[in-house]
Amino acid sequence: MQPYLDLVRDILQHGSWQDNRTGIRTRSLPGASLRFDLKLGFPAITTKKLAFRTAMGELVGFLRGSRSAAEFRALGCGVWDQNANENAAWLANPFRQGVDDLGPIYGVQWRNWPAYKEIDVAHPHRARQIAAATQQGFHTLGTVIDHTGKESLLLYKAIDQLRHCLDTLIRDPGNRRILFHGWNWAQLDEMALPPCHLLYQFLANPQEREISLCLYIRSNDIGLGAPFNIASSAALLTLMGRLSGYHPRWLTYFIGDAHIYENHLPMLATQLTRAPLALPQLRLASRIPDYATTPVYAPEWLDQVEPEDFILEGYQHHPPLKATMAV
Repeated sequence: MQPYLDLVRDILQHGSWQDNRTGIRTRSLPGASLRFDLKLGFPAITTKKLAFRTAMGELVGFLRGSRSAAEFRALGCGVWDQNANENAAWLANPFRQGVDDLGPIYGVQWRNWPAYKEIDVAHPHRARQIAAATQQGFHTLGTVIDHTGKESLLLYKAIDQLRHCLDTLIRDPGNRRILFHGWNWAQLDEMALPPCHLLYQFLANPQEREISLCLYIRSNDIGLGAPFNIASSAALLTLMGRLSGYHPRWLTYFIGDAHIYENHLPMLATQLTRAPLALPQLRLASRIPDYATTPVYAPEWLDQVEPEDFILEGYQHHPPLKATMAV
């Protein structure tokens, strides 16, 4: 994980101090990227202990479309507790649905994206348009009238973006549109925390039987968030590869605002004195079907996988370090 330490040094050297919503200022650098070759090992940070089981619990919660901190806790992940129950702005939000509610965060968008179509009721081909939309799974909610007075039919369906990615990897692996995202303008005010890791694009190489992932993160807490997010996205890439018959290869990690919170500086200063250790390997439990060795396509495992199905082998690390998350 030398690239991670290099990024920390880059932010400290070239970043600037900025204020933000948390009240804890950050050393921030606009535009950064990291790249990991998963053939060389799993990108788990080694200059401190990675909370691997917690990260996998969060990932499984996302895969299941969870919006409750209680569901994440049941999976061994307590990192959402503060956002759900200690964020003053969220506690006063009229869309909050009670204790532990987080709103339609990451996994809800991944697995249940709200999609709409408007069909002009005066359009000469409206019947064909309605029929085509219905065949695609849309159903009519009612009529809407815009500011010009035009009346339209409003149709809706929920899209499982992650399942769509997996289906496309099977039927059209050369497609360059195999992606999903979590930014929903209409629902941002309904979330305890707007999504940071926004856009995931899978890129398959059928000739080499490899699959890669490009991830764009709008805002990344380098001290606590980045090691967590890197491990989670590498695990997701590995799982998607297992279910579609590809070996995980490149994880490219783009960051919009790469920042270090001031209260994380002692933790990172200690890490900079430590030499990175050899990377571990990630193994998936044998109970998860491998499409490369069996003709059985099993997308239902997006919902059935458990945190324990992600097994980190040969993980060596320096002593744990702790810091407080800014909320």
